[in-house]
Amino acid sequence: MTRRPKVEKGSGNIFADLGLPGAEDMLLKSHIVIELRRLIAQRKLTQTAAAKVVGVSQADLSKILRGHFRGYSEAKLMRMLTAFGQDIEITTRPHRKSGEAGRIIFSPHAA
Repeated sequence: MTRRPKVEKGSGNIFADLGLPGAEDMLLKSHIVIELRRLIAQRKLTQTAAAKVVGVSQADLSKILRGHFRGYSEAKLMRMLTAFGQDIEITTRPHRKSGEAGRIIFSPHAA
């Protein structure tokens, strides 16, 4: 008889589940980078060509695309998306549960 490993349902934020500092910021940045990677692939660009579009070195873009984006602000990453011709809308609304902090939600446009 084998024991089943204990499984816990995640919160939807792997960074928070791992107890990492700045989990909400990291989740937002990761969503932006995923969208950036999708746009690069969609346009069949090399990292060198994509780096020129967004205004960073190829080495820096490579680091960002591999998840090493702690040194980049959300604003800088969003400007990279706008360099690819993407509009970014920021909308505020009251959080559903009063007394709790609000959330930042990234919703990419369906292609």
